[in-house]
Amino acid sequence: MRPRPEGYNSRMSRATCAALAFVAAAGLAACAGGGGGGASPPAFANTGPAVQVTITTGDQLLLLATRTPLSFGTGGNAAAHVINVDEDVKYQVLDGLGASLTDSSAWLIQNELDDTQRAALLQELFGPAPGISLGLLRQPMGASDFTVDGNYSYDDVPAGQTDPQLAAFSIAHDEAYIIPLLQQALTINPALKVMAVPWSPPAWMKDSGTMNGGSLDVTYLPQFAQYFLRFLQAYQQDGIAVYALAAQNEPLNSTVAYPSSSLPADLEADFISMYLGPTLAGGGFGGVKILGYDHNWDDTAYADELLASNAAPYIAGTAFHCYAGDVGAQLAVHDAVPDKDIWFTECSGTAGSDFAGDLVWNAENLLIGATRNWARSVLLWNLALDQDSGPTNGGCMSCRGVVTIDTRTNPATITRNVEYYALGQLARFAKPGAQRIDSNTFGSGAIEDVAFQNPDGSIVLLVLNPTMAAQDFSVAWHNMRFDTRLPAQSLATYVWP
Repeated sequence: MRPRPEGYNSRMSRATCAALAFVAAAGLAACAGGGGGGASPPAFANTGPAVQVTITTGDQLLLLATRTPLSFGTGGNAAAHVINVDEDVKYQVLDGLGASLTDSSAWLIQNELDDTQRAALLQELFGPAPGISLGLLRQPMGASDFTVDGNYSYDDVPAGQTDPQLAAFSIAHDEAYIIPLLQQALTINPALKVMAVPWSPPAWMKDSGTMNGGSLDVTYLPQFAQYFLRFLQAYQQDGIAVYALAAQNEPLNSTVAYPSSSLPADLEADFISMYLGPTLAGGGFGGVKILGYDHNWDDTAYADELLASNAAPYIAGTAFHCYAGDVGAQLAVHDAVPDKDIWFTECSGTAGSDFAGDLVWNAENLLIGATRNWARSVLLWNLALDQDSGPTNGGCMSCRGVVTIDTRTNPATITRNVEYYALGQLARFAKPGAQRIDSNTFGSGAIEDVAFQNPDGSIVLLVLNPTMAAQDFSVAWHNMRFDTRLPAQSLATYVWP
């Protein structure tokens, strides 16, 4: 059933609205329930500010599509679901939304796209509308499970040798194609933030002697802290200021399949408190945020231990991934230590899955779920992968990037995946420094939402309809409201001054 056109008079009967729904153009509608006994309320009057509307529908008929503006007003009958937005109640600041320009992602963008394609894609990803304005990148420090030519760190020496003076330290690998792309992204979006995290220390620093699995050898804690400092200095020299880092990606995951390293909570606390924190402060990088944990929702004990340890003064907060547990874990950690922040830093799409289902899941759990549970960021995994979910380095064989670059065609074909549209529904509108503000929501299986206020004062409301039927709702603000309808399994963004 096609929904009604936007702005349709909210006093129309439900039957009339339903009839119009069959013939109206695809999009949003502003028909809310009327009827009932007694005197009719005053007709709805458009007396307030205009509301810009952008929508992505699960059936893909509308993808980041701009619809006819709505207007706030008074009179008429509100829908059964009323979202009340109140910018006087404020929560966390949003640092940004984005993904990871992994080695594989950067290699594909640099080597499989021609100059025109590359420039256009970077403008789409990081530029303002019609781009999606991604504002945050999480960069692996060295090899991850998405690396083109196997393992590498910034201090590689022959097997059996060590380098405690870091004489072999070099970021030359990144300067080939990762750093040039970061520089181009920063030119397009100067407000872009970069965070960094290693999947493994250099092999010689580990008890396993390899980047794949094992643990950091405590003998080299001072050298590992210096490794971070050298990285920050080298990136800064190339014009890239790193705003945040974590000591270890997924510290509870050690596998021989790809770069990884175990780092128990007590050892991470010691490393940060005795080495990493003081080293960064002494080296002039004390302003770089240190995030603890950086692993799944299913273990809050690790985060709690860090925030209660001697490392707490150096830790800005904790970071979470989506692969196990529930987003409510973020709220539990925040409520235990409210003065420390929360970041959401990794979740990957899966090749071959359903667009509508993934749109709903990403919106419900990440864009809305993570931010309503105090996250300052929403970060997906690979920014770009090829048609075979690669190039891979021993890890996930079915991951999907924000975009897919199909190398079987000449020139390569770029597909914008559901993750692109999901990120765009918020990143395009919530500007750097936007602050989450109060709005009620109706829980899983009903209308869900989150609201932000931009530094310029404008309001951004993201609304999800996860159900299999179109849903009417109203938005109330400053004693005014607008009424609208959201198609099944769809995500819409409403912006007003």
